This record gives sequence, C-alpha cells and structure tokens, in this order.
Amino acid sequence: MVLGAAESPVLSFDVGGTDIKAGLVDARGAVLGMRRVPTPLDPARPGEAVLDRLAELAAELAAEFPGVPARAAGIIVPGIVDSVAGVGVYSANLGWRDFPFTAEAEKRLGIPVAFDHDVRSAAAVEHSFGGSKEFNDVVVMVVGTGIAAAVFSGGKAVTAGGFAGELGHAQVPDPDAAPGTTGSTILEAVGSAGAIAKRYHRASGNRVNGARDVLLKASEGDQAAARVWADAVDALAFTICQCVNIIGTEAVVIGGGLAEAGDELLDPLRTRVNQILDFQRRPHLIRAQLGQDAGLLGAAINARGLLGAGQ
Repeated sequence: MVLGAAESPVLSFDVGGTDIKAGLVDARGAVLGMRRVPTPLDPARPGEAVLDRLAELAAELAAEFPGVPARAAGIIVPGIVDSVAGVGVYSANLGWRDFPFTAEAEKRLGIPVAFDHDVRSAAAVEHSFGGSKEFNDVVVMVVGTGIAAAVFSGGKAVTAGGFAGELGHAQVPDPDAAPGTTGSTILEAVGSAGAIAKRYHRASGNRVNGARDVLLKASEGDQAAARVWADAVDALAFTICQCVNIIGTEAVVIGGGLAEAGDELLDPLRTRVNQILDFQRRPHLIRAQLGQDAGLLGAAINARGLLGAGQ
C-alpha cells in the first residue's frame, strides 16, 4: 500500500551538543525506531560530519521500516539558525559557521528537509500542547548546561533571522562584582545549571555532580550553596522581568534540566519576580510538560509542514 502525504511518516533529527536523537515519526506522532547516538565532532568539517551521520541513521530506519518510506525530514540544531535560508549561522559548541544545512541535507537524504532551531521547535510543541497554550505572549526558556529561549508574541514565534531568544547572553547584575561596585555578566554565567555547579565549586572548594546537588546542600544548611542558588534565582528573575517589561510576556515556561527542581525552583522564582515588578502584570511561571522528546516531535511537525496535499 502506498501512503498519501498526510499519512506518510517523516524523519526527525534532534541534534544536540552531546547526542543526536533520531526516529521515524508517523502521522499520529508516534516515534518509530528511536535512536540516540553521540554527536560527531569534527573541527575541520563540523556540519558535514553531522549530516553524514544523519544519512546513516536515515538508511538504518529505511531498512528497519521498508514499507513506510519517509516523504520529508526535519532537522533541528542548536546555535544561531536562519530557518528561512536553511543556514546554521553559528554554533559555539559544534563549530559551524554559515553552513547550508537544508541544501546539503537534501542532497544526502533525497527528500525535502525542514531545518530549524532546537529550542524554537521544541518550544512550539510545548506552546501548542503544554501549559502555556492559553497564552499569546510567551517565553519558553530551556535552562540546562546553557540557556536558550523561544519567544512568542501575539501567538507567533519571533525569530529575527535566528537571533531572537538568546536569553543566555542577556546581561544581568554580576553577583561576583567587588564589594561597593556594580558590574554585569551574562545570565548563563549565573543562572544555568552548569554555572550553579561551577560557582558552588569556586565558592566552597567542593565538587558536585550538578545543580541538583547544590540545591540539596542548600536545603541542608550549606550557606555557600544557598547563596549560589539564590544568585541563580535572582538572575533568572531579572531576565524574566526584562521580558515582561519589554515584550509584555504573559507566561514563562521553564524547561531543561534545572526545571527538574520543580517548585523548589519555581516558588522562589515567583517570589523574586513579584518583588522586582511594580505595576506590570505578573507572568505565569509554568514548568515544561512535554519532556525530552519535545524537540523530536517539533522537528517532525516542521517536516510534516512540507508535505502538500499533492505529494
């Protein structure tokens, strides 16, 4: 049986700094043949190395599911992404600059490719089906080793050629400024999960496995841990309030590894946001609901958008 475009599966690839998640996603959103493999790192040809690995994964999935060939593919990556031009503008962690992902991927895969940003695509799924779906002005913030965000204004994604949503590099007050002085740093250097662990190690000399360990130590009365955690909450609250002031954000969805802290993060964050804001409306702070596969589903939705009725 030959499936029409509406029923055909699509290939979905979520390229991260550490791993690639891949699968064949059917019209109901079920992920078939899920794979998770290390992201290849090749300083000489970073974009090509990733696409070569995606082509291998596509061949594996085609062999596993010969009766349901994919009619399109979705690829999402981190960094600065121009989805309209199909270009990976810049990735600090993976090393490409101005790499033509869409054109090169279509050569390798032989089907139409939808190329977009990882957080923006995952956020679109979260915004459509998660806790923020009732709001039009939303920031979906992924707080993990780094920090990235997707911005929705009037119900539409704000992309700005891939440069919108770089909240991790927004300026915040520097808690490590010398006494009696003021200074600034970037949000990612204070509020990310990676920064929390690093700042605690600098302050105490003790190594921890991650931000969750710092939170645990803070709850046990460790003053250095409590201070580092409070600094992270302050920095995140400062940035959220800037979003409220500048673009009128109604709701902020917090995802990523730090969101696993749940109300231990969200409750003090709500309190601090309320303290900073004056006459402005208070944004709803919501924990992300759709988990680690939101990006894979977002890439699949992007790919399905390429399938016209006549294909």
